[in-house]
Amino acid sequence: MTREHEMIRHLLEERRGILLAHNYQPPEIQEAADLCGDSLELSRKAAATDAKVIVFCGVHFMAETASILSPDKTVLLPRADAGCLMADMITAEALQEKIRSLPPMPVVTYVNSTADVKALSTICCTSANAVQVVESLDADTVLMTPDRNLAQYAAGRTQKKIHFWDGFCPTHDVLKPEDVEEAKKAHPDAVFMAHPECRPEVLALADEIRSTSGMLRFARESHHKAFIVGTETGLLYPLRKENPGKAFYPASEKMVCNNMKKITLADVIRSLEKMEREIKVPEAVRKPALKAVQRMLDLSG
Repeated sequence: MTREHEMIRHLLEERRGILLAHNYQPPEIQEAADLCGDSLELSRKAAATDAKVIVFCGVHFMAETASILSPDKTVLLPRADAGCLMADMITAEALQEKIRSLPPMPVVTYVNSTADVKALSTICCTSANAVQVVESLDADTVLMTPDRNLAQYAAGRTQKKIHFWDGFCPTHDVLKPEDVEEAKKAHPDAVFMAHPECRPEVLALADEIRSTSGMLRFARESHHKAFIVGTETGLLYPLRKENPGKAFYPASEKMVCNNMKKITLADVIRSLEKMEREIKVPEAVRKPALKAVQRMLDLSG
């Protein structure tokens, strides 16, 4: 354990804190964390603990989700500038305008969105349960925000008509079919796992379409020994750590989210020492946002 890791452990104990790290965070952050995983999974687990302070090593919307689920806990995001380009592609005002322009229909919002957008939504979804959420609604037509790729993925697996917001994750959208073909040529025995945030033409080449947690689970349980990973390159670290006898290759070295790499161990220490960079969702936004998140959680049990 490094000196920085020791300082973080001491501060967490002192503050009665818990450190969460998203699967895309740098290895040294994942090694310091109490829990690693995807954003909603982490927020749910942290809410169930007796921790007073949640330090979220991820991006802004993730810390907001933790605040939505744990209003009585202090949620810290060690870097205020750790944002999400896809979440920034939609605002509450723009969504209100879109809703007014369409006939009445449910709004399904990906959890990778801001709290005020969640607050205007009927129900939230994750990349793993998007199809299940759409299918659960008593409507033939829905609006999905903000990820057009996830919406098109869901549309191909339901009879319902889906209107979609023209947003996307730049890290996943950058992956092209030719990148996949090149990776398959270099690693012909590897299984190609793709994230639903990838383009439809990339998903058409996938052997498995999985969320980040789904990829980790599939790799653990699969008899295959080699995998091409079609998501942010940070996932390679936990995949390799959990499966030392298997090989994992990035679908493209371009799949890097700079926002996910901003938080350093020094940022975590500073945030805990000064109890700064708190993320607090106002009650007027939190309550309707929680309703949309809770409706999804109730569906999945």
